[in-house]
Amino acid sequence: MTTASLPGSPSPAGASSPVGRTLADPDTPFAVVDVRRVRRNVARLRARAERLGVALRPHVKTAKSLDAAALLHDGSPGPVTVSTLAEAEAFAAAGHRDITYAVGIEPHKLARVIDLSRRGVTVRVLLDSTEQATFVAAAAREARVALPALIEIDCDGHRGGLEPDAPGLPGIARILHDAGCLDGVLTHAGESYFCGTAEARRTAARAERDAAVAAAERLRAAGLPVRTVSVGSTPTAHAADDLTGVTELRAGNYVFFDLVMAGLGVCGLDDLALSVVVTVIGHRPEHGWILTDGGWMAMSRDRGTAAQPQDQGYGLVTDLDGTLIPDVVMTAASQEHGTLSARNGAALPDLAIGTRLRILPNHACATAAQHHGYHVVDGTRGPAASAPVITAYWPRVTGW
Repeated sequence: MTTASLPGSPSPAGASSPVGRTLADPDTPFAVVDVRRVRRNVARLRARAERLGVALRPHVKTAKSLDAAALLHDGSPGPVTVSTLAEAEAFAAAGHRDITYAVGIEPHKLARVIDLSRRGVTVRVLLDSTEQATFVAAAAREARVALPALIEIDCDGHRGGLEPDAPGLPGIARILHDAGCLDGVLTHAGESYFCGTAEARRTAARAERDAAVAAAERLRAAGLPVRTVSVGSTPTAHAADDLTGVTELRAGNYVFFDLVMAGLGVCGLDDLALSVVVTVIGHRPEHGWILTDGGWMAMSRDRGTAAQPQDQGYGLVTDLDGTLIPDVVMTAASQEHGTLSARNGAALPDLAIGTRLRILPNHACATAAQHHGYHVVDGTRGPAASAPVITAYWPRVTGW
């Protein structure tokens, strides 16, 4: 496990390495990852993909960590999905040679994709328009490199993509094929993040599969080769019961999970691998508040559970060991201040100034993005049963 930072990803402020210290030592706030939970989450989806007979292409956008990714493919570089070219470059430098860049391509970024291709890295680009297909095909011809492209399919109206029966779909595919760039189709069931029942998630997973497979079959019927049929989101990946016609499954949030996923029922609170350590810095008993040094700069502004039946504010609160403190919620955040309050008529616990707590986040991707890296714990205890020991420090890839 990495204990030194990658270029552009500095170590925790004020410490050359936190390894061997405990969660009671570094200045707060800082991000913590429970590696035992990560391993369990990874194994769960890997086993599911194997049962469904599809390849798993994890999305690294949540952790953005080479160390976390090493757990995805048993320590060896494997296929990944990225959300930025900075991720693609960092993972390529670490030996990953099979990368899907799952954000719509634009002309200015093609130079970086071409550079990776010339270094022997397969980087699939994503597009959903004739304009994009035309400039990708032209760039591939001019550079004389392979630029495999996936056509984005809209399975639920969540974001970009073409509907499977869109009139322009075969024409876009033909432009790519004629330049040797057509790889396949990709879809993402983004609306599944609002599916609050198991049946709703199964329905979303079937719609996701059906849209991608229908688009692929339509292209094949037009005489166009389709190698890749890619689907996935964390909710649908854990709900799919039949992926016939699909070649690969993508998901990313599942590595850490978060309160949104727990609120949907995709995971339990004991699956959440990411938290943020904060310190109590004040009290406002007249308002029923405990103040901490972890505001939205530590947790993000994400309020993803606000639309769920149980609003979890900015996060749930645990002690330093990770044991949930019942009915205490981070209810407000300013830049460097977090406010903890009690709900359901509960009394606030008596927490002295200097007490360290951990906050479980709404959205792991957003909270992780506030930090340069992760202090990793694995259940090891310090002397005389003190706080959990930090066993590794995992830098994050930053930038775009």
